[in-house]
Amino acid sequence: MITLRRAEDRGNFDFGWLDTRHTFSFGEYLDPEHMGFRSLRVINEDRVQPAKGFGTHGHRDMEILTWVLSGALEHRDSLGTHGVIRPGEAQIMSAGTGIRHSEFNASSTDPVHFLQIWILPERSGLEPRYDQVAFPETELRNRLCLIASADGAEGSVKLFQDARIFAARLDAGREVQIPLRPGRSGYLQVTAGSLTLDGAFLEAGDGARIEDAASFAIIAQSPSELLFFDLA
Repeated sequence: MITLRRAEDRGNFDFGWLDTRHTFSFGEYLDPEHMGFRSLRVINEDRVQPAKGFGTHGHRDMEILTWVLSGALEHRDSLGTHGVIRPGEAQIMSAGTGIRHSEFNASSTDPVHFLQIWILPERSGLEPRYDQVAFPETELRNRLCLIASADGAEGSVKLFQDARIFAARLDAGREVQIPLRPGRSGYLQVTAGSLTLDGAFLEAGDGARIEDAASFAIIAQSPSELLFFDLA
């Protein structure tokens, strides 16, 4: 069964320096029908204006994955980590027992566009940590590239949860088949372009829950990008 979540139905706030869209309830956006899906708690699509960003703030007991779509995002945290995240790079931060960080657009001229994803951890009280991995274009082009997983397989960043997150950049007309093991569900987030999911048309910003399916097909209708979540 496929349940669509259209881009225009998400929560949306425009603060001038930040345009943010929430797939699931977050902050001032509350929708009891969209509180998360399995261990997937947050998908926020953010556009931040040049030299603007989120000042230092804290998190606890959450696996936080950042995936930049365009531009560059600068990160600093209480572990002493300082880095810049660009397209094709997955950044993971386990908030665990508590971590403080800031995120700012690294450019003074261009906006940054990114997804921030929260995954519920397998247990509370984990030790805070940070990791960042760059994936070559050849691994993302016309195939599913594993960017995050519970075991850090295939060079992916490690999640403390039974979930696997894939990214793909598809040329128009390209198809990928995705299997789902029994008892697992999927969530598809389209980040650019347009595609069909078992015949259902989706475009940038749209998402879809996939349940009770052994496999399904994605066909790019235009040059497209996506994230896919394989969830226990």
